[in-house]
Amino acid sequence: MSKTPIKADVNFEQELWKAANELRGAVAENQYKDYILPLIFLKHMSERYEIRKEELLDLVQDKTSGYYTQDQDEINYVLEDADEYLSKNIYIIPKEATWQYLKENAEQDNIKVIIDDAFDVLDNTLALFRPDLKGILPRLFVKSQLSPKQVGGLINLLSNPKLSQKENPESDILGRVYEYYIGKFAIAEGSGAGQFFTPGSIVRLMVEIIEPYQGKIFDAACGSGGMFVQSLKFLESHGGDKKNISIYGQERYDGTLRLCKMNLALRDLSFDVRLGESLLNDKFPDLKADFIIVNPPFNVSQWHPEDLPENDPRLFGPKEEFTTDGSANYMWMQTFWSHLSNTGTASVVMANGAMTSNNKGEKNVREYMVNNQMIDCIVRLPDKLFLTTGIPACIFILSKNRDGKDGVHRERTNEILFIDTSKMRTMESRKLRVFTDADIDKVAETYHAWRNINSIYENTDGYSYAATLAEVQQQDYKLTPGIYVGTEEVEDDGILFEDKITGLKAQLQEQFTKGNELQGRIMENFGKL
Repeated sequence: MSKTPIKADVNFEQELWKAANELRGAVAENQYKDYILPLIFLKHMSERYEIRKEELLDLVQDKTSGYYTQDQDEINYVLEDADEYLSKNIYIIPKEATWQYLKENAEQDNIKVIIDDAFDVLDNTLALFRPDLKGILPRLFVKSQLSPKQVGGLINLLSNPKLSQKENPESDILGRVYEYYIGKFAIAEGSGAGQFFTPGSIVRLMVEIIEPYQGKIFDAACGSGGMFVQSLKFLESHGGDKKNISIYGQERYDGTLRLCKMNLALRDLSFDVRLGESLLNDKFPDLKADFIIVNPPFNVSQWHPEDLPENDPRLFGPKEEFTTDGSANYMWMQTFWSHLSNTGTASVVMANGAMTSNNKGEKNVREYMVNNQMIDCIVRLPDKLFLTTGIPACIFILSKNRDGKDGVHRERTNEILFIDTSKMRTMESRKLRVFTDADIDKVAETYHAWRNINSIYENTDGYSYAATLAEVQQQDYKLTPGIYVGTEEVEDDGILFEDKITGLKAQLQEQFTKGNELQGRIMENFGKL
């Protein structure tokens, strides 16, 4: 399936940052999303309703249309018929919950009350048809420290024509606005944002590698839904139909789950995303997914494996031998494997330490996965790709479709492909690296050339190597690509260079201070002689 051309997008970053600046001083940066994103969601739902209503009005006035009528009662019936909107996955929005109403009242002293009331109305309206969306829009403006002037300014800025789906119908405006703020807020939030945000270039790489054209897609740590959105973009760019995919997700934080639901609703995706902690409270015990795309929390310790039942069906063996309280990394792996369909594939972001850990509970799982031909590919990622952590990371590709019986992919049960992207160096800023389109295409094409029938793959020194299971076993089951592709592996402690320099500078300054104090005491003692 070939890619469809991507149209140019409207550039509106300056307007979006101005909107964020309206919140400065009254709202912490890590809370910007809580205020802006619900407004964006309301604006999107309101505009979709307005667009559909205008379409229906044109139809009843078009003499060639089956809707044509001059009877005002019939016209009103068509314009107010909920089914005419629901058929397009659109909802009739009461006036007091429309963006136009907020815009008209933006200068009112009680605008914060008006917005919270609008959220209530929209929340109740959506819940009539989608009970799973109940509670998606909480009341939060009245109790905030924002002034009415700031709130009105925010509404006016978000009313810019550049940010209108009606004015720019081909550009997926509000979805892109949503992604922009998620990214900006991740930078502002620091390490905490890693709970819900994975940089777009990593997500796109994961999706391009496993190609989720159709079937069930699952993310057991779905955050704000970025994996699902990128899957949709992949599908659309290759001429696919979103009706061919179904979305399932689980997220442990209620606020983040609300963001996810808004994000997916913005894209007209049907979904089933549930609240809960996946390791100890799996909400989809019977789900078998065709694709799993996930960035689980790295290196989580003290996650209480003792609370797992002894016969937990996800475990590859006895609980005391296949889990460890020191890290949940490989419990995640067992969870993902249990949720794959008979031909399913998973793309998993994982800390580099998982490739070599000698902890009994982790190494036992890794050995089991290698020996039982579960691992298809390992991709080592460059440093500085993540906004919120300096921990080096990699991608595990797990697959139950390695026997070559589907007529598309070759048999490769005796191999693991290793790809080292650590030298792909495109810096977006001093501390942030991104994958370019060319980088993503290269890695995905390398994997596909190795995996697919009638493709030509060759090992490339320093970049990729198809190792046999025997070679991996001889390396004590270590999965670090550098061991196989021919590059020297340097131990990485996960601390950014800039942070190391800052620490060394502070340490040196402390030593200088102590040296000066010591020199003063020595001179003082000399004076007493």
